[in-house]
Order: sequence, then C-alpha cells, then structure tokens
Amino acid sequence: MPGIDECLLEAMRLPGARGAAVVDWTSGLALGTVGDAPGGDHETTAAEAAELARLAAEHHAFAPADGSDWSEAEPPVEDLIISNRDSYHVLRFVRTTFDSSVVLHLWLGREEGNLALARIRLGEMAGRLVLG
Repeated sequence: MPGIDECLLEAMRLPGARGAAVVDWTSGLALGTVGDAPGGDHETTAAEAAELARLAAEHHAFAPADGSDWSEAEPPVEDLIISNRDSYHVLRFVRTTFDSSVVLHLWLGREEGNLALARIRLGEMAGRLVLG
C-alpha cells in the first residue's frame, strides 16, 4: 500500500499532470506535494483547495439524494472537478480510518490530459493510500 510520496509520484505519471498534492482539508496544510503549483506556491494552492473541499463536504446541497453524510461508510462527495481554459483541477476525497479529512489534488493540463482517466486513477490511488 503506497504512502503519500508514492501516491504523488503515481499521480505525476498521468498524461498531462502538472502537479499534485495531498491536502488536509480541515487545516489547509499540504501533507505532500510534487511538480508545479498553480501560481507557483504549493501552500497557497493547498489552502485554497482545502477551502473548496470543505465547502463541498460540509454542505448538504452536495450530498447524495439519500441524505447520507460523513457518518456513513463512504464520504458524501467523491471528487470535485474544476475546469478553466487550459487545465483541470481534480480533488479526490480520501477515506481514512481516523477523520477522512484528506484530499488528493491533481492539476492536469487540458490539452495533454485525460480527465476521465485521471478521475479513475485518483479513485484507485485514494483507495490504496496509507496515511500515518
């Protein structure tokens, strides 16, 4: 089972990957980073990604129709996808044994990247990621 560094290196092998991070969305801290960061600052990017993740995870408008929340077996939100003119940002929630407050953030070039593949692979990585 891979740790943070192995997971980030695997994310960077995805076509079009520009940068990746594992972020604690309750504190906004980057637990690990690799590659480039939008705007050149991994810590600022981590804090901003955490803010987005927190909004999606804590508001019932984004939960499944059955009303499940964080008390259920799975997080109510699987991932967030933000697109702009030249890139995608994919934030994948990671289920952990403690508080599930971690997301994988992948910055993907739009021309070179494959959003569907990235989403599938991030889901696989999130399932294997070992934190601790």
